[in-house]
Amino acid sequence: MTHPTASELGTITSMWRYPVKSMMGEELSVAQVADRGIVGDRSYAILDHADGNIATAKNPRKWPTLFTFQAKFPEVIDEHDTKSTVHITLPDGTTVTSELGDVDQQLSKGLNREVMLVATEQGTVKGVQSSLPTSWTARSEEYWPDVDGRDYRDTVTDFTLPAGTFFDAAMVHILTTATLNQLHAGYPDGQFSVSRFRPNIVIETTEQTEGFVENAWIGHTIAIGESVRLRISGPCARCVMTTLPQGKLPKDPGILRTALKLNQGNVGVYASVLQGGTIRPGDRITRED
Repeated sequence: MTHPTASELGTITSMWRYPVKSMMGEELSVAQVADRGIVGDRSYAILDHADGNIATAKNPRKWPTLFTFQAKFPEVIDEHDTKSTVHITLPDGTTVTSELGDVDQQLSKGLNREVMLVATEQGTVKGVQSSLPTSWTARSEEYWPDVDGRDYRDTVTDFTLPAGTFFDAAMVHILTTATLNQLHAGYPDGQFSVSRFRPNIVIETTEQTEGFVENAWIGHTIAIGESVRLRISGPCARCVMTTLPQGKLPKDPGILRTALKLNQGNVGVYASVLQGGTIRPGDRITRED
């Protein structure tokens, strides 16, 4: 019987979770990985009463302030936890939670639109009045900036999310330091911060590794630590979100233009979960062929 060989790819340098879709998230010191990626990731979203669409920073003309909200879980949660409460810090510094009876009114005031906080059926739903059935497909919108190399220019299109989720495409997004370094080399004035790309797992690649190394992982399985196995399903196509201001990062259309020029607009890769478990910074990453 033959056994798969493993090649060293690097180690986890940071892990991130975004409890509410398109809000700022939280860096994790330990994470539980289940069928739907890091537990708690995108388990909540903002639903627009006017059209029933899910709010996303992909349409900054409609939702210009989403990146000024931050969401986090104050306690460790696992895939069996259905009672965790999400905490959301508003732009004025006020913190509201999903348990508050007037959370929708508070968020509506902060976003200047009538909205509702909703959760996935498999997410943490304590205090939330509405949860998304696993059979329901949410809709959202994307603004395409006026740049070369995209399917559309200066227009807004609709798109659907995977059934029963608030993910744009796949459950896990992986990014390497090699890719960030390659982008910066192509545009030295750009600030290619991890937060611009909203990954779940950032991998510090092994020495002498250069270029868009994740491209070669597509179609392969990677192992994280002793138990977690992820299947790399495809490239992560970038959008206007990478160019938006957040925190101390300025608005910069050059970020997306550089990704289009150097790697067809892709930054990082998507993955599905073959086997879950616990992951931490420093965990070794290998590719299983």
